[in-house]
Amino acid sequence: MQATQSLDESLPYRSVKQLLSGRPVAVYSAAPADTALAALKSMAEHRTGFLVVLQGEQLVGVISERDYSRKMVMTGRTAQDTLVSDIMTREVVTATPAHRFGEVIQLMNTHGIRHLPVVEGGRVVAVLSVRDLLREAVAHHEKVIRAMEMERMTIFNSAA
Repeated sequence: MQATQSLDESLPYRSVKQLLSGRPVAVYSAAPADTALAALKSMAEHRTGFLVVLQGEQLVGVISERDYSRKMVMTGRTAQDTLVSDIMTREVVTATPAHRFGEVIQLMNTHGIRHLPVVEGGRVVAVLSVRDLLREAVAHHEKVIRAMEMERMTIFNSAA
């Protein structure tokens, strides 16, 4: 890593806002009164395993395929007759755009979660997944490796 690189450019210190910039952001949601079946159909349609649960614009919970499998399938309930509010997770861990990459990783690890809603001004503005963070880390490390290779080639060529 170059000595002139600022802390904001270093991956652990990059903010969620920086991580999300330039990317299309889609927040997929369900309502508490929706059926579990409707939520599952929405997950399938959007190719995701996680929805935020919104009452209007207010975050009231989250629902994942894991919630469905553990709270529905294992108890013999049917998706057509069960409401999202009956199986959603109500204690939601969130981040803000000001959180840093390292803080977000730590939050997800501490709470054993794979998705993290990003809330700003009381509204969900994005959802970060472990996959998003892994993609960011891989891209960052590829950039660092390229820079080190260029530096090494520069030193090698100047010595020759």
